[in-house]
Parts: sequence; structure tokens; C-alpha cells
Amino acid sequence: MQAAPYRDERLPRYTSYPTAPHFSGAVDAETYAGWLKELAAGTTASLYLHVPFCRSMCWYCGCHTTVALRNGPIVDYLAALRGEIALVAEKLVAPLDVRHVHFGGGTPTILEPRDFAALVALLRQHFGLRRSAEIAVEIDPRRLGAGMIAALAEAGVNRASLGVQSFDPAVQKAINRIQSVEQTAAVVAGLRGAGIAAVSFDLIYGLPLQTLQSCFDTVEHCLAMRPDRLSIFGYAHVPAFKKHQRRIAAAELPDGEARHEQAEAMAQRLVEAGYVRIGLDHFALPEDPMARALKQGGLHRNFQGYTTDRCEALIGFGASAIGRLPQGYVQNEVVIGRYAERIADSALPTGRGYRLTAEDRLRAELIERVMCDLAVDIDAVCLRHRADPNILESSLRRLGRLSEEGVVRLDGHRVSLPDEARLLVRKVASAFDAHIDQTPRQYSRAV
Repeated sequence: MQAAPYRDERLPRYTSYPTAPHFSGAVDAETYAGWLKELAAGTTASLYLHVPFCRSMCWYCGCHTTVALRNGPIVDYLAALRGEIALVAEKLVAPLDVRHVHFGGGTPTILEPRDFAALVALLRQHFGLRRSAEIAVEIDPRRLGAGMIAALAEAGVNRASLGVQSFDPAVQKAINRIQSVEQTAAVVAGLRGAGIAAVSFDLIYGLPLQTLQSCFDTVEHCLAMRPDRLSIFGYAHVPAFKKHQRRIAAAELPDGEARHEQAEAMAQRLVEAGYVRIGLDHFALPEDPMARALKQGGLHRNFQGYTTDRCEALIGFGASAIGRLPQGYVQNEVVIGRYAERIADSALPTGRGYRLTAEDRLRAELIERVMCDLAVDIDAVCLRHRADPNILESSLRRLGRLSEEGVVRLDGHRVSLPDEARLLVRKVASAFDAHIDQTPRQYSRAV
């Protein structure tokens, strides 16, 4: 298999299609308000809340976040967030069926415990969350006290996602994130003791000074804590877009071959330990809902990565948050000040978006199934969308070339990836992307 040429290629992560670089101001606050009003009673929905603050900057970070050394900016932002929640609720003409809530960051647990609990209560007031709704929160284990753990449990949080990245002290120093194994284990024990049993870890390969041995050691430490899920992401070095990444010495970064070896070594160890390998970069215990969804063909992908979330609408709150409605995508103003100004003017803070076409929906499903199942039956998907497969002529040519190189197997119009090509699934997905050649510099490396 001729995989090496594609390892350094820059490709989307395909948490949406079309991807965010193709959003535009043609979709604005008025458009979004209309889309919200068109949601029928009982529409299944997920809520995403973005808290774009941290106490310090991790130099590898690719998120929209800013450092807040005092609470004033956070308190002001929280007021704007409450305002947006009320504005969105006003636009809805019927109750939604909310099944998932996700708090992302930044560091959502930077909020005061009482403020976090009040925010969840506000969501319940306006949107009527299901009793069985999954409420997940991203956590920085370095800054999580007993008071916040108690508040999370009281608010109904039932899944915690912990940033780990690497336990190698040399790597931690190089990325400005010092986090001990003991500190992380204490947080895991505290969460489980409070009844938050579902715990996920985020790891990263391709970090500065990272070695095969340090990757292996990090996985071993994680296995001792037995998280329900793990994700292993490749570090995306884009200092042109994230200026703090300039603090990372490019010469200390592993090359493409080393990145591939690190990713595969970590994956193999997790599989040996009993985890199910899911798509590109996720792992779950066999009894976890994500592993079951994979087995049953019900795995999905959204802006948080692989998910069991099948909801028809995803409503995003907060600066830079992205939502997905049946009609298309919307993204809030990215700059916190501009976001807050729009809310203060009693306006939805929509900055840009994208209105989906029938062809977009077809290509989106093809990409999602490849990313989730590592296989897709093109004819079956076209039939569901009442589309002529001939509109995918250029995609079929790309797939033909990938087949000649051993990256995919083709059986008529059925596409599948051999297991050794799993890390190149984004390359295969890109065969269905009609926009792939337009903005390659904005994406991360394929492996």
C-alpha cells in the first residue's frame, strides 16, 4: 500500500460537510431565526455550549479560547450566554426533544460551581431536557476541585471528558501543560465517587519531543484508570493560525513516519487491553454505547467527533459555536467581544453559515459513513437520496486511483478500507468532497 505520500497531506477532519472554511455571511441571524422557527414539535436536538476560557494556554491548543486570569470576563461572558439561550428559546415555536448536552472549551469547569449548576437549570427551563439526556463536560484535571465535582453531579452531568494529552514530563514541559498521573487519577476517582461513571480521556500523538516509548507509557498509565472511552488525535501544527503554537519548536516535532508509528502503537495497545477501535481515532470498552453503536451501524460524527448522537438538530451556544439544523450550518461570532455585543443588542450572534443543497446532503452521508464504518455502499446512499450516481463521477475516479494504490477496495460501487489503511480514512472521505482543492492550507495533516 502506497500510504506514505498521503501522511503529510492536509485534509479536513470531516466533523461536518461542507467544512467550516466554506461557511459565509450569506447565512446570517435572520436566516438562523427562520430555521429555528421551522423546527417542528418533538424535533430531536442536542445542545452545545462553548466556554472559551482557560487559566493558562497549552501551546498545542487549536481551539478558540483565551486566557482569563480573573473571573470578571467569565462572569460577563456567562451573562451573554444566558442571553443567547433566551433568544434562541424565543424563536422556537414548539418544544424540542433534547437528548444530548455538551459543554466544550476552553475549560467549561472554569465556571464557579453555582454558576455551572444554574446554567444547566436554565437549559432545563427553556428546552425541557429528557431525564435520560447525556450531559457531558470537558475537564482540565489540573483545576477541578471537590466543589465543582459536586456541582457537576448535582446538575446531572453523566459523562466527563478529561484532557490528558501525554504523561511524559518532557512533552508536558514542551507544550506548557504540567499534569501528573496522580492528579489525573484523583480526579477520576472523585468523579466516579460522585456518580459520574462515564469517563473519557483525550490523548495526542505527534507532540514535540514525543517518542514511541512515551506514547506507550502514557497509554499504560491510562489503562490503570480504565476510562470508558479514549480518543487519540494527531497534533495539528498550524502556527500561522494559532500564534501560541509558535512557542513549539518545529524541529522537535516527529515526522510523518514517526507520527504514524506512534498512532498505531497506541491503538494496538488499547485493542490488546480490550478496547474496540472506532473509526479514525476513538476507542471504547465493548459495553460502552459507542462500541454498541458501531456494531449496530448507528455510529455518527459531529463537531465533537464520533458520537452516538442521532439528533436532527444541534444548537450551538457561545462565541464561535457551530450548530447544525436540517437546513444547514450556523456559526456564532468568533470574537468574544463581538459575540457579546450582538447579544446586548438582543440579536442572534450568527456570524456565518452554510445552506445545504441536496448534493451536499448526499456527499455528507457518504463521508460520514466512510468515517464511521470505514466502508460505504455508494449506490445504496444514492438511492436513499434519489440521486444519480453519475454526479459522483469525479469521486469515483479518485477512488479508482486509491484502489490502484491499495488504500481502498472497490467492489462495484461499494468502498471499504483495509484495516492497515484506517489512518488514511480522511483521504478516502476527501474523494467525496467537492470543495477539497479550495483551502488545503487550513487543514491538519492526514496522519
